[in-house]
Amino acid sequence: MAGVKGRSGGARPGAGRPKKEPDILAVASTFDDPAKFLRAVMNDIASDAKLRVDAAKALLPYVHARKGEGGKKEEAADRAKAAAGRFATAAPPKLVAAGGKKV
Repeated sequence: MAGVKGRSGGARPGAGRPKKEPDILAVASTFDDPAKFLRAVMNDIASDAKLRVDAAKALLPYVHARKGEGGKKEEAADRAKAAAGRFATAAPPKLVAAGGKKV
């Protein structure tokens, strides 16, 4: 029916990929903390291996910080604190002439 106006093109019933059933996690309890939920999914043996790996990847930045996680300014501040021991400013002199009293 290629030549009939209004009958060509459009959606056809039953066409396309079949619908997948939604994945139901074996972790039945509800979590208010996302880190606890990800940890429970990661440790759940009944879950799919790919899902467990994805949960571990998502949880990783919250458990371990990257080695270079800071920046140039934070690194410079850390180096300045380390060098401050040698080049720290001296404490002001105490007033001995007045007997330690404020003048």
